[in-house]
Amino acid sequence: MAGTALLLGAVVMGLMLRGGGSSFFQGVDDRWARWVDGPRSGVAADFAGLLDRMGGPLGLILPLVVIGCLCVYGRWRSGLFVFVVGILANVVVVLPLKQVIDRPRPPHPMVLVNDGSFPSGQVFTSVALVMVAAVVLFPPSARRWWWLFGTVYVAAMMWSRAWLHAQWLSDTVAGAMAGAGTCLLLWRAFASVLEREAVRAAAGRLF
Repeated sequence: MAGTALLLGAVVMGLMLRGGGSSFFQGVDDRWARWVDGPRSGVAADFAGLLDRMGGPLGLILPLVVIGCLCVYGRWRSGLFVFVVGILANVVVVLPLKQVIDRPRPPHPMVLVNDGSFPSGQVFTSVALVMVAAVVLFPPSARRWWWLFGTVYVAAMMWSRAWLHAQWLSDTVAGAMAGAGTCLLLWRAFASVLEREAVRAAAGRLF
């Protein structure tokens, strides 16, 4: 239920913003953009640029590395889950939304960007990485600290997108909502498969 609500919420936000609509969202976005408007050089700009690279190319490489490691240890079911959530979902969810909403980027972005500002693909990817890592790498007892780290990381990614003038605040919020909603839905869909893998792992019969 929560996953569906989050994903639908992101879609509704996009439809409200389509064609330059929703003055409320745009008003908040404009105020946030002015508040985080900083210099194009310095520590903050360098940190934002690092996050841009982590959310860009590395955001696709890291899931592939995790998939490879999982498959080496016979956990191909977890590897399939990571592939679907970390890579395939971005193509199926984010790219169509960008095409349909077709929201212009903020003026004068500091990094190279493509068309379509809504939703934030980098924030979507960051949320997906945090959630799949929690599911396949950490036992439930150890996830509390990982969720704390993941929340800080995603918040920093959202900040960096606005600092770099790459996306509006509402784009990053929608990216986080869509990422979390999609991951929750897919986690539920893969639950039985991952449980069977856990049983096989406990019995030493992964391969």
